[in-house]
Amino acid sequence: MSTHHNSALLSVQHLHKAFGGNQAVNDVSFSLQAGELLALIGPNGAGKSTMFNLVNGQLVPDSGSITLEGVSLVGRKPHALWHMGVSRTFQTAQTFGSLTVVENVQMALLSADGQSLSPWRRATHYRHADALQLLAQVQLDTQAHRAGNALAYGDVKRLELAMALANEPRLLLMDEPTAGMAPDERHALMQLTRDLVTQRGVAVLFTEHSMDVVFEHADRVLVMARGALIAQGTPAQMQADPHVQAVYFGGGKTFGAPASGTP
Repeated sequence: MSTHHNSALLSVQHLHKAFGGNQAVNDVSFSLQAGELLALIGPNGAGKSTMFNLVNGQLVPDSGSITLEGVSLVGRKPHALWHMGVSRTFQTAQTFGSLTVVENVQMALLSADGQSLSPWRRATHYRHADALQLLAQVQLDTQAHRAGNALAYGDVKRLELAMALANEPRLLLMDEPTAGMAPDERHALMQLTRDLVTQRGVAVLFTEHSMDVVFEHADRVLVMARGALIAQGTPAQMQADPHVQAVYFGGGKTFGAPASGTP
């Protein structure tokens, strides 16, 4: 039995980040376990994108700590985090449209192995079987030899997920993973993410605007408002929290689980 069983994979303690006089992130602390999907939500201007960019190395905090299994991530750039097992998907899919689907994954594998990305031609032979296996895990193996820019939007998101798994991440960061997707596609992508997380014991931190996705797929939810963490707990606890409802809806409406079939 692992001695790390009860300790957090990711630990964020007393994080602060100001821009001018504005406290974008004000004394935020939370932890994330392996195998857990943690949603970060909040109204516009809550500080969630700043918070997300602090964890993924785009920004450096003014104070506080971010550790992955006890190792500090503060001040490390995204490519350094990638080699430590921190992976991310982007709101706008970051794929190479001129390459085939399988070549996109081979590029990610090259990068994960610390290989040079040029000449491009090398990617076509690199770990081809491993790339196909990753595509099979996201149900894209039948489209392996199509051009990346010929994929439907939902399939681009699946490809991006396969690429994010190339470095065998311990922590997967997903920024608005279902933005622009139809409701059934949103749920399919998050169910796929859940299955992969369970199989691999990865921890996932994701930001999301679609409450139906959050309440159906997250294990826990962090709610930010005006730079501070105002609540955290299970989706059911957050749906029932009057403070959270007030922040989102001014107290008038409550979070309802949407009727099936509605976006």
